[in-house]
Parts: sequence; structure tokens; C-alpha cells
Amino acid sequence: VFATPETQIGFHPDAGASFYLSHLPGYLGEYLALTGEKLSGEEMIACGLATHFSHSARLSWIEERLGKLITDDPSIIETSLEQYGDVVYPDKSSVLHRIDMVDKCFCHDTVEEILDALETEAARSSDNWCYKMITRLNEVSPLSLKVALKSIRESRYQPLDQCLIREYRISAHAMSRHVSNDFCEGIRARLIDKDFAPKWDPPSLEQVSQDMVDDYFSPLGEYEADLELPTKLREAFV
Repeated sequence: VFATPETQIGFHPDAGASFYLSHLPGYLGEYLALTGEKLSGEEMIACGLATHFSHSARLSWIEERLGKLITDDPSIIETSLEQYGDVVYPDKSSVLHRIDMVDKCFCHDTVEEILDALETEAARSSDNWCYKMITRLNEVSPLSLKVALKSIRESRYQPLDQCLIREYRISAHAMSRHVSNDFCEGIRARLIDKDFAPKWDPPSLEQVSQDMVDDYFSPLGEYEADLELPTKLREAFV
């Protein structure tokens, strides 16, 4: 099972998630980042998040096979994995079968417009999926929604190293609490007290200013250095 549920704890998709989510088909990445909905292994294969699917009973065989390889040739590794792979497809209830609806609703420039699109579709079709997504978006941190959406959109035009640097900045700002205490509040509500009743600050999308969002993307101060990656260095295979 795969998910990026960070908006539920007042955070943002990190660890490179903004990069690979932004490269998924259509606006599936925005949908996953904002709602935190889960994907099955079959769905991960179908949308390109995973390359191989194998049942757990075969994992020990795969581990043994890969452990015996003395190569970094991708084609040899690929062939080894294919020997234990299974051909699978998403079931009928998969969100991938409603990708047109996902694109129609999550293609918009702002979270408010995304919610409006979902509400319009819900009123038009009485689709329970739309109502579920509206409920989810209204439950999570409003500030995190706007930060996550901007991060995904910027990632569409940036290489992985720039995405990691941006994510590091956002994480540092979130943990500093100088804009909002949402990250600590989300951790408290979901992981510590487990009352699942976070008090978000700001409590609504309307109260989240553009300046607040932009602050999460600003360079770090003199007491916190930005992330530096050795992108020019590549380790030789030994």
C-alpha cells in the first residue's frame, strides 16, 4: 500500500515525493498529495509508481537472487526481477478508472477551485467519491493543502535535486513553527493523544494568505543552512 498522508498531520509530501507525484499521469499526483488516499500495489504498477509486482511469498527468492548479482547493469537487474514478477491490474473500484474525474477536479490552480470543482460534480452526479474527497479536504490542514499543491506544481518543472532542496526548506519552516503550529498539532492529534481532532491554524482556506504559503518556500535564515547535495559526485560501483 502506498500513500502520502502528510496533509493529515499538517505537513507536506517530502523525501522526494513532490518530484515523483508531479510526474504521475494527469493530476493524479495532486489528488494523492492533497487527499492522502492510498494506492494498492496493482495501482502503483498501473500508474508508474512501481516497476514490478510480486506476491510476498516470493520475496525471499527475490532477495536471494539480487544478493547474488555482481553488477549495476539495469538490464540484468530488470531481467532478474521479471523472473519473479506477476502481471496484475487494478480492480473495478480503483481511482484509476475515474482518472478523467480526477483530472477534471484536481487540475485547477488553487485548492479553493479544486473544492469548487468537486462540489459541482457532487451536485451534478451525486457521486459518493466526490463527497468523500470533499470531506477529506475539509478535514486536513488548510495551510498544508496550499503548500503541498504549490510544491507539486513547482516540481513539474524541476529536477529531483531542486525538489529535495525545496522540500527541506518547507520541512524546516514547518518545524520552526514561526508561521503555524500545524505540524506539531497534527502529530499531537493523530499520533500522541489520538483524539483525531486537530485545531488547525489558520482553521480555513480563506484565512491562509499567499504570504504564509510563500514563507514556506523562502530560503532558510542565517542559523539554518539550505540543503546542499553533492550532485556532481557519483560513487563508482564496487
